Amino acid sequence: MNRRQLIVSTAATALAAAASPALARPSGAQMSPTPPVAKKIPVIIEQLGRTRTDDYQWMKDDNWQAVLRDPTLIKADVREHLEAENAYREAMLASTLPLQAQMFEEMKGRIKQDDSSVPSPDGPWEYYTRYDTGDQHPRFCRRPRGGGAETLLLDANALAEGKAYSEVSAAEHSPDHSLFAYAEDAQGSEVHQIYVRDLETGEVLADPIQSANGNFTFSPDSAWIFWTNQSANGRPDKIFRRPARGGESTLVYEEEDEGMFIGVGRSSDDAFILITIQNQETSEARLIPASDPTATPAILAAREVAVRYDADHWADRWIIRTNADEAIDFKIVSAPTASPARSEWRDLVAHTPGRFIEGVALVKDYLARQERADANTKIVIRDRAGAEHEIAVDEPAYALNLGGASEFDTTTMRYGYNSPSTPTSTYDYDLATRTRTLRKVQEVPSGHDPADYVVERLNAPAADGQLVPVTVLRRKTTPVDGTAPLLLYGYGSYGIPMAASFSTGRLSLVDRGWIYAIAHIRGGSDKGWGWFLDGRKFSKKNTFTDFTAAADHLIARNFTRSGQIVAQGGSAGGLLMGAVANMRPELWAGIIGQVPFVDVINTMSDTSLPLTPPEWPEWGNPIEDPEAYDYMMSYSPYDQVAPRAYPAILATGGLSDPRVTYWEPQKWVAKLRPATTSGKPVLLKINMEAGHGGASGRFDYLKEVAHDYAFAIWAVERGWEAA
Repeated sequence: MNRRQLIVSTAATALAAAASPALARPSGAQMSPTPPVAKKIPVIIEQLGRTRTDDYQWMKDDNWQAVLRDPTLIKADVREHLEAENAYREAMLASTLPLQAQMFEEMKGRIKQDDSSVPSPDGPWEYYTRYDTGDQHPRFCRRPRGGGAETLLLDANALAEGKAYSEVSAAEHSPDHSLFAYAEDAQGSEVHQIYVRDLETGEVLADPIQSANGNFTFSPDSAWIFWTNQSANGRPDKIFRRPARGGESTLVYEEEDEGMFIGVGRSSDDAFILITIQNQETSEARLIPASDPTATPAILAAREVAVRYDADHWADRWIIRTNADEAIDFKIVSAPTASPARSEWRDLVAHTPGRFIEGVALVKDYLARQERADANTKIVIRDRAGAEHEIAVDEPAYALNLGGASEFDTTTMRYGYNSPSTPTSTYDYDLATRTRTLRKVQEVPSGHDPADYVVERLNAPAADGQLVPVTVLRRKTTPVDGTAPLLLYGYGSYGIPMAASFSTGRLSLVDRGWIYAIAHIRGGSDKGWGWFLDGRKFSKKNTFTDFTAAADHLIARNFTRSGQIVAQGGSAGGLLMGAVANMRPELWAGIIGQVPFVDVINTMSDTSLPLTPPEWPEWGNPIEDPEAYDYMMSYSPYDQVAPRAYPAILATGGLSDPRVTYWEPQKWVAKLRPATTSGKPVLLKINMEAGHGGASGRFDYLKEVAHDYAFAIWAVERGWEAA
């Protein structure tokens, strides 16, 4: 499908859009478009003595691995149905095109087009990215430290020229500054080519690395490049090495457990090359000394089920963040360089329940850690003698992000601060003098005054007495009298927290009188790692009931009312959307399920899919465990679709998505449409030229945001009734 342009160029449409933020309604009576009717081909599946029938299993292309790499290979009947769904959605949302165009221009106007990152110093150079006006993609650059002529390392716009999709997922210079490598995904399938450029000649070396997953690093001596292979089933399975300037590849490590993810990198002090191995609850690291980069990797500490750790080297010792010894919210231990096995671990920062240690950054004489509690963060600095001090912010809801340092022998680390109302400020922090230097404030060219907005932190009581943090953003002029429409966002999986951060896109809703809220629900680590553990496996339903509790609390506090809320979530957050649509359909005016993981039983029973074995610790294994099967079946959104008065629903996906494959939203919509008794539309948008993250260009992505927000407004204002 050719991507439909959302900018409407006629003067009449532009004037109509500018006159009112509401939907443009047709002037005369029109027939509503006819939705596609998916054929049913019942497939009976017997599993663990249980039987289920799937009418839409035909939508999964048996050759899906090849389709991810070349979408033109998809079965004709599947493509025909997807194109019919896209055409129906476009027809249903035709009245929103002026609104989409207006919001896109607003969002674009809030982005500084000729922008650049704060340079990161490393040896004689400082590295940065920048955008010129009109650029969809970044330019990777360097200049002499302290100033001087710029060298363009990579223009990702030129790389993307003529391609429907192009994303540079990783870029890195060699430690000796002679080479620059970058990984490009040219399909959205997360299968990458890694290119290496000679910075003296400017030439890209021949024979790029194929079938990589985007993760790579140079050896500390710059002689070798290590990378992670992407298997035919879309999993990282092997680490390879070859000379940095090209040559024969050598297998360094192969992971036999298909339930593990692997990656490769360097320690902060460049003393080791590190291979990381982990799933949702167990991890292991293997190390290669920088002095012998072709050595066989040695185990740092042998893997133990339910013990997670990540390690870095601090010049004379290992620094390890771990949940060992029942340290649910993690602690930091140290170990000798020569003997880092578990028996040698000694506590450096003890475990404190409710204070989740999210990560650690090291420079020569200082250790910085980022901690999370009650859905907010702080940064703690520790010197080698053990003295500590904090960097914290006294606000109700904010995001504080430790950036660390690109050099080891430095006393400066970088961090960023923002909040839902406040654009990002980037600081360089002197660890010795405890002074900070403001390096950049995010510019909003169209104008933005944080004082025009109110940010609040609520605590919604869950059914079991837990308090669920909810971050709320609104304009000061938006009344809290139950009349405002509200978008409630949630995720709640894998221990990933939802930061109370700034987004220029959200302002296109908030400035129209909407309230934007984030529910910091269980399944994320917003209140610690225990908050995550209480929202996975056999506690997964806490994620869903926390989200509805947040909605109920917002209604009780008079921020909005039932039936005037649009719920939004993506990927595993799309599972959340499907679950709450089944559980409490009356709460929502609309639901936006972005790349939604909704076909839980089928997906977690298919071991060929990229994420299935690695995610059994998160969801359970329905192939071998009857209890897991029954629990997952009890909430699986696709399997629990039934005759109900569903709200308006928009499901989105990408044809090249290896994480949530296109057929999950396609099947969900096919089953929802004949089931709903409300008469409200069920719509599907499949990007035929992208994967999990949607469009790759910074402006093309905004068109997708504008599309989804226009649907939200349309759902609250019941735009389909005007057709």
